[in-house]
Amino acid sequence: MKSGRLEHNIWLALTTLNLKYNQIGEVGAQYLADALQHNTALTALYLYRNKIGDIGAQYLADALKRNRVLTTLNLELNGIGDVGAQYYAGALKRNTTLTTLDLSYNDIGDVGAQYLADALRRNTTLTTLDLSYNDIGDVEVQHLADALQYNTTLTTLDLYGNQIGNIGAQYLADALQQNIKLTTLNLERNKIGAVGAQSLSDALQHNTILTTLNLYNNVIPDVGAQYFADALQRNKTLTTLNLTGNAIGNVGAQYLADALQYNTNFCNVIVKPDQTIQPEKTNRFELTEHGRLLTSNHPSAKERTQWQYEYLLKQGGFHLKQLNYTETPI
Repeated sequence: MKSGRLEHNIWLALTTLNLKYNQIGEVGAQYLADALQHNTALTALYLYRNKIGDIGAQYLADALKRNRVLTTLNLELNGIGDVGAQYYAGALKRNTTLTTLDLSYNDIGDVGAQYLADALRRNTTLTTLDLSYNDIGDVEVQHLADALQYNTTLTTLDLYGNQIGNIGAQYLADALQQNIKLTTLNLERNKIGAVGAQSLSDALQHNTILTTLNLYNNVIPDVGAQYFADALQRNKTLTTLNLTGNAIGNVGAQYLADALQYNTNFCNVIVKPDQTIQPEKTNRFELTEHGRLLTSNHPSAKERTQWQYEYLLKQGGFHLKQLNYTETPI
């Protein structure tokens, strides 16, 4: 009766329902699921932190098999484990409208990742999958990486805060060489390291789709920066590379700066929160740090660039932005 009233009195026109930070639980999830099976208006449902668990996940997953309208479902921090992941995987094989699924901050491990990976091989509508802060390590990410080689719709994969190391990075690198759709890969706060950086940078030399790679806080040293610098000289599609919070110093900064002389696409290479290299298809530069202009007038763009590199080597941190090139003296 409750779900019926909700459906008839509210859901006829409602397109977004935000129920974050409540205590809906599995029973509340059942009411919502019952309504979703018949609703024809709601496109976004946010259920962050509601203690839904695996049982509640089953109710909602069953609803997704019939629902033809919902495009965004947020289930962040709901105690969903491998069993719940299995239910959603089953739903993804049949659902044809959901484009964004957020399962971050749950308890999905090896088995759950395998179910979801199997679903990604078949699903043709999901574009964003967030699995941040689950129990995903090298074994689990192998399942997902294998699926990426076949999936043709997912554009964003968020694996922030998991336990992915250099082996997992190799699996993802292999996938990037085959995948034709993924544009954003977030690996922030994992354990990629220098070896993992080498694998990913090798993939970037062949990948022509990825535009954003986030490797914030992944214990990547100067040699890792060198690997990415080599990739940037060849890659023509990556626009943002986040290397914030790693172990990159002056040497690594030099590798990246040198690479940007050859990079012809717009690219943000973020090394520190307020220090970014942003090259464009130009050869005139401006060097700033925390908004303060550091360059001065120079007789040519070439001399100006040389001066900036000398400064960069002395300081270790930088914000280097190329501006529009001009034939007139600077």
